[in-house]
This record gives sequence, C-alpha cells and structure tokens, in this order.
Amino acid sequence: MRRTKIIATLGPATDEPGVLEKLIAAGVDVFRLNYSHQTHNHHEKRMKKIRRLSLEYKHAVAVIADLQGPKIRIENFKSGKIQLKEGGNFKINTKLSSDSGDESQVGISYKQLANDLKLNDRLLIDDGKIVLSVLSIDNYIIDCEVITGGELTNSKGINLQGGGLSADALTNKDIEDMKHAAKIEVDFVAISFPRDAKDIKKARKMMKDCNCNAQIIAKIERADALNHIEEIIKESDVIMIARGDLGVEVGDAALPPIQKSLIKKARDMDRAVITATQMMESMIENKIPTRAEVFDVANAVIDGTDAVMLSGETSIGHYPDEAVKSMSRICEEAEKQRSVRVSDHRINQRFETISEAIAMSSMYSANHIGAKAICSLTETGGTCLWMSRISSGIPIYAFTRHTATRRRVALYRGVYPMKFDITHTDPLEANKQMIDQLIEQNVVVERDFVIITKGDLRGKRGATNNMKIIQVGQALEHTL
Repeated sequence: MRRTKIIATLGPATDEPGVLEKLIAAGVDVFRLNYSHQTHNHHEKRMKKIRRLSLEYKHAVAVIADLQGPKIRIENFKSGKIQLKEGGNFKINTKLSSDSGDESQVGISYKQLANDLKLNDRLLIDDGKIVLSVLSIDNYIIDCEVITGGELTNSKGINLQGGGLSADALTNKDIEDMKHAAKIEVDFVAISFPRDAKDIKKARKMMKDCNCNAQIIAKIERADALNHIEEIIKESDVIMIARGDLGVEVGDAALPPIQKSLIKKARDMDRAVITATQMMESMIENKIPTRAEVFDVANAVIDGTDAVMLSGETSIGHYPDEAVKSMSRICEEAEKQRSVRVSDHRINQRFETISEAIAMSSMYSANHIGAKAICSLTETGGTCLWMSRISSGIPIYAFTRHTATRRRVALYRGVYPMKFDITHTDPLEANKQMIDQLIEQNVVVERDFVIITKGDLRGKRGATNNMKIIQVGQALEHTL
C-alpha cells in the first residue's frame, strides 16, 4: 500500500465529465481548491461533487482551501505584453493605472513596494525569468536596470530576492474566502506567504471567529519565513514547502537542502509536511514524466514527506489521472527503500502526554515484533499523527466515528481511515470487530500480529492510554 499521500489541484481539467471519478479511482487522497482562481460558486460545486464521490467510492478524501494571500503582481500592459532588453531601463510606477503599462513602465498591485526597497535590490518577475536591479527610488517610482530581459506579459508575480516584502499575509479577499471555506466545511486552510508565527496566530483567530474548524497549513514560500521556521511550524498543523516563490527568493541552488531540512523539522516537531510545486510539471503536456521529475518525487518520499502535490498537472493538464498514477508508482517504489522504514524519531526526548507515549511505544513494538497492522481507536487523529512520524512500513488504521477525523488523517503518511463507532460497540467486542474489518480487507491473516491502541474512556479526546498486542485467531488470554 502506498504510504505517501497524493494531493491533486482542481481546475478546468478536473471539471470535465468523469475526470474527478478517475482521480479518486487512481488514488488521490486530498483535493486542493485554489482560491486564487475561480469563484466561490465554482468551489462549492466542486466540493459537493467530491463529498458525493467520496461516499460513493467509500474513500475518505480531504479538501484544502488554498488562500491566495498577498501575491504581488505587476499590472497590465496596453498591448498585453512587452519585450525587455538587457541593460535597458524599466520603471515600476506604484501610481500607474492598472492597464497603462508600456515599454517604459508598469503598475504594481502592491502599492507600498517602494517603501520595502533599497538601492541595488533585485526584483524577480515571472518566477525569475525577468530580473531587475533597483537604480533609484523616487517616492512612487522605482527605476530599474534590466539584468535579464525577455518577453513580459500581464499580471506576472514579482519577488524580492532574499525576501523582505512586508505585505500582510492575509488580505481582505482571503478573509472572505476563509468564510466561504468554513461554509463548505473544508478540512484544511492553507495560509499563503506567512512571515512568522504571528501571521499563523492571526489566521487561527480569524478562522475561529468565522467558525472554521479546519486545520492550518502554513505555506513556506517567503525567505523571511525561514528565519522563524520553528515558531511557524509550532503554530501550524501542517506545513507546505511551496517551492515556486520560495525558490525564486532563496535561489534554486539553495532549495534542495532547505526542502530536506524543512521535512525533517516538521517531522521532528510532530507536524505533517507537504512538498509542492512543479513536481511533475512536464505531465501538463506529456503522458510520462521526465527522469528528473521521477527523482524529485522519489527524493521527497525518501526524505519523509507526508504528501506530494500536483498543481497544473491535474488542474489544467491533458492527462490528470495519468499524472496521479505515475506519482503513485514512484511513491510506492521509493517507499521500498530501507531508509524510509527505520527511525530514531525522538529516541532521546521526553514524551509530553500519555497518548504520545502510547503512540511511540506502539510503533517501536510494531517494528520489532513484525506486526502487520496497527489499529488506533481515535477521536481527533492525534495518536495516528504521532505514530506516522515514525518511519515504518507498517500501515496505521485510524478507526474513528468522526467523518472530519477520517478526512484529516487522509493527509498523514501511512495512515488509513476506517469508519468505526466505539460508543455503539461493546468494549470487549471492539478488538474483534476491528480485526474482522482488517481480515475482510485482506490486510491480515491468522497468526499475524496486530497492535491496538485505545482509551479506557470511550469517546473522549486525548484519552489514548492503552496498547494491546493481539495475534489474529488466538484467544484473548493468549494475547502477548
């Protein structure tokens, strides 16, 4: 079974008849609604279809609402595009009207840009394809030299090399989108361009104010965020390594070690982590990935990412289901490596709760007794998250009565949601019923070892305090 989860972005391609069904059948675990595009009505229709198909296929699928954030873009040109020549001059005019750009200047969506710049700063436009160096700043006009030229079209993104732009992480649009995300009951909300933990705290308060119960994903895409990364991870539930804007700000060469470091930090701090952006970009147009893309996905899996994300490959690509199938095959092969099945996670650290101690003990026991599966009776999925931080090839089954919890754990590496209501089950029969479900799904057979974790207090959050090792088909008194 594939342990690494796959996230697919929705868009025009997935709106075509039958495509969403193919993606679920191909193994998508999480869908992403990109609030940078389309209307609330579009997203609501997509959400209804996802929920309906999830029930139909009996496959718990989570949904992310990805907020746009302060994506800073140039405005538009009169002719739609211009050509910039290296060594020439070009101005960014913060007071220029939105459709008045020409060969000499263009407007900008972020009106405070001049306040954030100094001489010789480098501005990177369209993911770094165009590079400008700041020559002078005169109130609202930023005069630049073209370092790297080329064709420049409307509404391209702009970054400051090294970071430092002070635009707020949450815009008015984001707040309205957050309210809509709460209304349609998404499972995760992704916060774009946070600079520090304060941005995440602010987002959490806003989510609480609009009755949004989703977990927070912090998208790491600003260089500034790396200076506060541990605080950001601590305040978040999940982080996403958004390699597009982050790569532009820190430079391509610095990105691979940063990615490895972020995956390790997130796992060490018991948070889930998503690796995103251009993972299989060529599959927007082609049926097979490049060898470089195969290595990229595999390396993220070997490093321990919980999920890998497809963007344009599924939202606008010609072969969305093929992209998911290819990514799934790569993940499965990478997961066969011994290095992704052993762990020294928190081996020298104190556990903070009984639930965490049970989770760690269960994984240690499972790895050393050769258990075929772990059954975790859970209310929130917290015990399963802790378990999934331990590298292992043993599947973790999250047995829960809560639909929201089943969808949430769909993001966690190696965790598989199962519908089970302990409050309506005799505690003495619960173990047998869970084992029976695994037998029915051909997960275990007679004499296999299974580890079960649960709490003495049924239906109470954070109450896991019990671990049991059972041998399938053996009497209870023979339990180890």
